[in-house]
Amino acid sequence: MLNVYADFCEKYLAMPVVKGRKTDSDKFAGAETTYCIEALMHDGKALQAGTSHYFGDGFAKAFDIMYTDKENKKVYPHQTSWGVTTRLIGAVIMTHGDNNGLVLPPAVAPIQAVIVPIQQFKEGVLEKANEIADALRAAGIRVKVDDSDNSPGWKFAEYEMKGVPVRIEIGPKDIEQDQCVIVMRHNRQKDFVSLEGIADTVKAKLDEVNRGLYQAALENRERRTYRCTSMEEINEALKAGDGFVKAMWCGDEACEDKVKEETGVGSRCIPFEQETLSDVCVCCGKPAKAMLYWGKAY
Repeated sequence: MLNVYADFCEKYLAMPVVKGRKTDSDKFAGAETTYCIEALMHDGKALQAGTSHYFGDGFAKAFDIMYTDKENKKVYPHQTSWGVTTRLIGAVIMTHGDNNGLVLPPAVAPIQAVIVPIQQFKEGVLEKANEIADALRAAGIRVKVDDSDNSPGWKFAEYEMKGVPVRIEIGPKDIEQDQCVIVMRHNRQKDFVSLEGIADTVKAKLDEVNRGLYQAALENRERRTYRCTSMEEINEALKAGDGFVKAMWCGDEACEDKVKEETGVGSRCIPFEQETLSDVCVCCGKPAKAMLYWGKAY
């Protein structure tokens, strides 16, 4: 399930994650092992985006849950627990949002494209806007035509705030040239495109939005990930701002606590993809057992 969560976050929410295992002090109470995906928000703080817990038979024994196995013997089942929560809504906001409001990945945007008619009361403008909308709907795109009395500028700001991935502007001059204007929310890139094959064009733009959001989030994470081999290096690195710290650990909970006490960053996970930054623990200097991701977290 952890891989399912990771794939969902990366492919649909455009949010890169680190897969790993929680330390014993940070695992779910009563679990034998807790696995997690960790994401880095735009401000450099970490967020546990999903978890999978292996309980062994501890909870089954506590609640006297048994089943009859193939040898007709009563045994305790081994259990797991896994889930993601509404925190993923916050994760999307904090990963992609900006000072103008939401920036939604196309896969989860209620409205993927909004059509804003320019000079909509002129003959043929609304008709053309609805014609474009019909073509997009036929291609499976969630689209809205805003034919309200609000000004185009008001509408632009409204749908920017709501995070609609793509805005389409169509007016009398565009109709004359058999074109429209497409603006992408995440980078405000504006393109004049032909109305011919408009559904395919919008689909391509939505894919471009998703790739752009993922790449921006990945670059933010890489820029804010610090490789450190001592406590002094951690404190020095964090002067540049919050982020992930990669550092070696001996496996001792006392060192885990001391790192947090002296640097402010706690352990986030032991990543499945291990790196060897040095041979010794960042805290005590004893032989290291694993590389950890550390960070300040929500």
